[in-house]
Amino acid sequence: MAKQPNSLARTARSANDKDAPLKEDIRLLGRLLGDVLRDQEGEAVFQVVETIRQTAVRFRRESDAQSGADLNKLLKKLTRDQTISVVRAFSYFSHLANIAEDQHHNRRRRAHLLAGSTPQQGSIAYALGKLDEAGVSGATVRGFFKEALISPVLTAHPTEVQRKSILDAEREIAQLLAERDRQLTPKELAQNTELLHACVATLWQTRMLRYSKLTVADEIENALSYYRITFLRELPGLYDDIESEIATQFPQRHDRARHALPPFVQMGSWIGGDRDGNPNVNAGTMRHALTRQSTAILDFYLEEVHTLGAELSISTLLIGVSPELQALADASPDQSEHRTDEPYRRALIGLYARLAATARTLGAAHVLRQEVGPAAPYASAGEFTQDLQILVDSLNAHHGAMLARRRLATLKRASEIFGFHLATLDMRQSSDVHERVLAELFARAKVEPDYANLEEQAKVELLLTELSKPRPLHSPYIAYSTETDSELEILRAAREIRQRYGDRAIRNYIISHTETVSDLLEVLLLQKETGLLRIEWNDKGDRVTNAELELMVIPLFETIPDLRCAADIMASLMSLPPVRALIARKGNLQEVMLGYSDSNKDGGFLTSNWELYKAETGLVDVFDNANVKLRLFHGRGGTVGRGGGPSYEAILAQPAGTVNGQIRLTEQGEIIASKFSNPEIGRRNLELLVAATLEASLTPQSTEGRRAKKLAAFESVMEELSERAYKAYRNLVYETPGFTDYFFASTPIAEIAELNIGSRPASRKSTRRIEDLRAIPWGFSWGQCRLLLPGWYGFGNAVSSWLDDSDDAKERNKRVATLRAMFKEWPFFATLLSNMDMVLSKTDLAVASRYAQLVADRKLRNSIFKRIVDEHERVAACLTVITGAKDRLAGNPLLARSIKNRFAYLDPLNHLQVELIKRHRAAAMEGRKIDERVRRGIHLSINGIAAGLRNTG
Repeated sequence: MAKQPNSLARTARSANDKDAPLKEDIRLLGRLLGDVLRDQEGEAVFQVVETIRQTAVRFRRESDAQSGADLNKLLKKLTRDQTISVVRAFSYFSHLANIAEDQHHNRRRRAHLLAGSTPQQGSIAYALGKLDEAGVSGATVRGFFKEALISPVLTAHPTEVQRKSILDAEREIAQLLAERDRQLTPKELAQNTELLHACVATLWQTRMLRYSKLTVADEIENALSYYRITFLRELPGLYDDIESEIATQFPQRHDRARHALPPFVQMGSWIGGDRDGNPNVNAGTMRHALTRQSTAILDFYLEEVHTLGAELSISTLLIGVSPELQALADASPDQSEHRTDEPYRRALIGLYARLAATARTLGAAHVLRQEVGPAAPYASAGEFTQDLQILVDSLNAHHGAMLARRRLATLKRASEIFGFHLATLDMRQSSDVHERVLAELFARAKVEPDYANLEEQAKVELLLTELSKPRPLHSPYIAYSTETDSELEILRAAREIRQRYGDRAIRNYIISHTETVSDLLEVLLLQKETGLLRIEWNDKGDRVTNAELELMVIPLFETIPDLRCAADIMASLMSLPPVRALIARKGNLQEVMLGYSDSNKDGGFLTSNWELYKAETGLVDVFDNANVKLRLFHGRGGTVGRGGGPSYEAILAQPAGTVNGQIRLTEQGEIIASKFSNPEIGRRNLELLVAATLEASLTPQSTEGRRAKKLAAFESVMEELSERAYKAYRNLVYETPGFTDYFFASTPIAEIAELNIGSRPASRKSTRRIEDLRAIPWGFSWGQCRLLLPGWYGFGNAVSSWLDDSDDAKERNKRVATLRAMFKEWPFFATLLSNMDMVLSKTDLAVASRYAQLVADRKLRNSIFKRIVDEHERVAACLTVITGAKDRLAGNPLLARSIKNRFAYLDPLNHLQVELIKRHRAAAMEGRKIDERVRRGIHLSINGIAAGLRNTG
């Protein structure tokens, strides 16, 4: 084994080349992978992989035509088994490169902190400093946190292609890489390298793919792993950092404890509660989700309380305690004479016993350590927090403040954030399901025989009438359809869950495909049917006198038409007196969800972003007029083509008045692993969310007339561009004969649908219509073939045609100047172009042309691919005209280098994927038996390409 550079030499080199440690880590991991390959597969296979690697690197970095021809020849000569080995090797290299890059991000951040550098953009320190300079007071900042809610919501979508076993092995590799930055002795360094070698070998011998369909229960367990890795410790730690930064930026003479932050960052989840298009989610999965979530958080509390019992060995022979702490100790089942002078230990043993009883009551199958004696379970998480506060107060009052700040304060903070439920489980269902259920209830109750076919106004009147009646529609003595029984049981389960785990366990009901006011009223009536809405009226039945709504009813506006109607629907809804009464009981707060993915698939990248922007500004006006606070829930995807991209920039680019300290946003698919599988990276991503929300909410907005006039002019140009982009996108995707056939042939969409990477089907219906395909596999497929079309198509046509429509050169130059001003002065437009720039940097037409060859109809293939290539050229040219940058990612050289280095290792995977797809489809066409190893090779290549591109889902 080659000699490894020691830590001092590594540090010296990194002083001159900041990326030197990253390059060393990638070389090391690549060499270890090569050693494993040679050992596991033999010298011949290793030489094949190495030759392909060297040729691919030469082709990519030197654009050498001969190297390209050599690469094609090499790949086509591979046997089936060699192909699988090569695919595995390059797939694992993509994973290892990701680990090295994440570790380098952590390294660079620590270097900045150690050097005392100016706070970086996206940090809490930077945000507070910026607000301070803008004249925002410390009192205003502290007031912000009292009212704020920032909620990342984890969703299980079928682009998470990594198994938990793979994630566990990769996390160990990350920890070992981090160790190498410490000053290790030669022996320690050799041991570290040996362990890394073993981890890479474990990866090679671990099955990368699932060979059975992922269940909802599997998705729940996958999500819980990120809590154990990151959220349970990093989120409370982030609160401590924020408090310290506020105290530094806005010092006060008061005790720090008086300004403790409330639990304003709270986790959310859709996993187990989102049944839109997923027949595998029902009342049972909801109950299972909360049982597993509760077990996970109580396991954490039990472990921490047990450890605290060992740490807080304080004796009353040496120091006093508060009467409340003594009372806790006296109530403990621990009566050991060895601990009579150690009240903290006795109190903690009592807390442990109560937690163990609570865990069993809430469904835990077993408790790892048996408690000393019996104790009553906690009635609520708040009781547990109060007990922890007693310990904290006693320590603070008796010279033990430093002891409280260690584990105890973090545990108390965790109890406030996570309660006994861990994360709020959202419920989601499609509006058409609610309509069918109520249509049956109305018909069987002899109220209305044909509810579904009523006019909208008649529906609204009927629903309001039913809301005013005390009697239910449902009868326990009538048999209903399976769907109706299931939907009502789900709502009853929600009520039980709230009673069992606390109000925060479930508090939101999201309605997909919201198109009318009746879609929202239907869910209110279904809540009334199941005891989740209790509403009292005056004797005349025309005014609500009392109301309690347990689940906020949240519309989800997704498609372009739905987004355009959003403001009008909400205005109509909030004009209804009973609805206003319910909103008032929710603190005059109403949430609205905006779906990025479907709007993009429906109207293309530019139009989707613009319609979302307009919907938000329209909603702000409506909510301001109604004097109701708006909270937006952003249904962002992983890719730019599904509303993804950097969260920090996206939040800052929101229209004025749309954040205001309240924001929820989805974290989807493999993006969850990318953001939260490393604790330091996870903490940084959580900090970015808080910093962006803080800046967007409190940064003073200029109301100067000239600026408002300029913004109006910019918006007018965007409206024109959006109309043109929409026509271009729709013309290609929905109006071009044969486009559906082209898409299904030229991308691995069919093979993606076979992957066991989600409990939800790839399509809403059993058709090949683009309209019925889910937005997630739509975007994922375009990423695999390296076109990423949903993230840019239509922009070039829009800009170039708008510029060409100018009457003369002077007018054209004026329009170009306007676009450049929009880029420089309008965060929305700048973020839009930045995201598109990143997508274009990952697009490769040469590779995409290989996928186009999968289309058997030559005329169709050439026609559509030419249109795509022409538009790509227009997009790139227009982007250069506006930004002035000829090269992609000119403003982000680190990402540019990362992508460039990755492509040499992605190219073989793409080429081999095409060859394997050809073999796979040919066998199916000829009626031959499907070769499972070929199918497995395709799926492995999908995994590797997704890992190499990272945000692809």
